Amino acid sequence: MKCALVSPDGTVRHEERHPTLAERGPEAVTENILRVAAGLADRARADGREPVAAGIAVPGVVDEENGVAVWSSNVGFRDVPVRALLSERLGLPATLGHDVRVGGIAEARLGAGRGERHVLFVAVGTGIAAALVVDGAGYNGAHGAAGELGHIVVRPGGVACPCGQVGCLESIASARAIGQRYRDLSGNPEVTAFDVVNDLAVSEVARNVWQEGVDALADGLVTAQALFDVDVIVLGGGLAEAGDALLAPLKDGIEKRITFHRMPGIVRAALGDTAGCLGAALLALDHLEQTA
Repeated sequence: MKCALVSPDGTVRHEERHPTLAERGPEAVTENILRVAAGLADRARADGREPVAAGIAVPGVVDEENGVAVWSSNVGFRDVPVRALLSERLGLPATLGHDVRVGGIAEARLGAGRGERHVLFVAVGTGIAAALVVDGAGYNGAHGAAGELGHIVVRPGGVACPCGQVGCLESIASARAIGQRYRDLSGNPEVTAFDVVNDLAVSEVARNVWQEGVDALADGLVTAQALFDVDVIVLGGGLAEAGDALLAPLKDGIEKRITFHRMPGIVRAALGDTAGCLGAALLALDHLEQTA
């Protein structure tokens, strides 16, 4: 868990990190979140700053309107009323958001998308997800499930995806998929996606695996641009740490594929793994303004 005390202008006053304790089950995770949040509120008061709101972001399917974590597989949440529990524990207004969407809000307002009206934030890590942010506000979709870019089919009849489809972008271009492909072809069960990047200069297998992933990601992002027509695509998540090894061939691939649509800017996220934390705070502050 990434946690922070954040001023209304986005300045981080204090940061903490804690294990989620996911192995202990969803009830333990929930109690851990509430305990850490209460500790942050106490710290703010001790520093002479009265907290005014709390924001939290979780992965999975999130009902932001009702403040419910509908389904978050990696922490075991199923229909957990996180917002109500947080508000009750702290005695403060609270909001609940989706981790990628609030990360996109933070990057659009404070990070690599700052100054642009239409931003698509794409997190490429273990999975692939996206957030459309227009004028600083994230788009949730009718059921809280907007932005599942990783589950558009880019290779029909291709690799099976855990979602039940085959050929999903996530099954080819995520860090997990790239690492698995390299393990399969190299015969080395220990290598990861980061080893693919490190081996690009010395291994033709690594270069081929990397190019397969980049080509699939380019196809997915061209589809996204056809749908959303954004000014800039901000790439975050673990795979974006590859820097120009990813950005340079990806830009080239998109330029070769795009036709009458405008070529978006392709940039690396600026806020790192703190984007979700900052975005959760911004969401809470937005809620205060809207209800004032």
